[in-house]
Amino acid sequence: MDERLVAYQGKMEKTLSSLEQEFMGIRAGRANPHLLDKLRVDYYGSPSPIQSVANVNVPEPRMIQIQPWEPSMVKEIEKAILSSDLGITPTNDGKMIRLVFPELTEERRKELAKDIKKKGENAKVAVRNIRRDALDHIKKTAKAEDISEDETKDLEDSVQKLTDDFVAKIDKTVEAKSSEILTV
Repeated sequence: MDERLVAYQGKMEKTLSSLEQEFMGIRAGRANPHLLDKLRVDYYGSPSPIQSVANVNVPEPRMIQIQPWEPSMVKEIEKAILSSDLGITPTNDGKMIRLVFPELTEERRKELAKDIKKKGENAKVAVRNIRRDALDHIKKTAKAEDISEDETKDLEDSVQKLTDDFVAKIDKTVEAKSSEILTV
């Protein structure tokens, strides 16, 4: 790998990891503690992740249990969950909060699969934009530094190969998440 392309490879890797992070937040009918990663609760005036103020575990495949370390946090956590886009109503016994995930309907699974494909397409567009930036940079540098046509062509081929690799990885990630969602 040419050191001139390392920065562009890093950008493509960030795009892929961002997509994977986004997919972790998509509910697949199973309880996944990562669904709570984006939620923040007011902990003595500072917004804090739920995992830093409570013990989060998955006792059953479709249930998340949240046990705050301070009983006063139960209401705060419940408020954060209700105001989020999770679409789940928490049950609270005063000491602990339970989130029970209903089985997804066939229609909802198909909607989620479409959404996953759309996010995958957006990631591919981002990778292609990075490729365009890299090719522009190569052309500008070739003129400025008087790089040979063969070397320029080799760099352009390397950028295309890198782009193809990341597009394939995105496709594989989308396929894996879609099959996870569509499996009953």
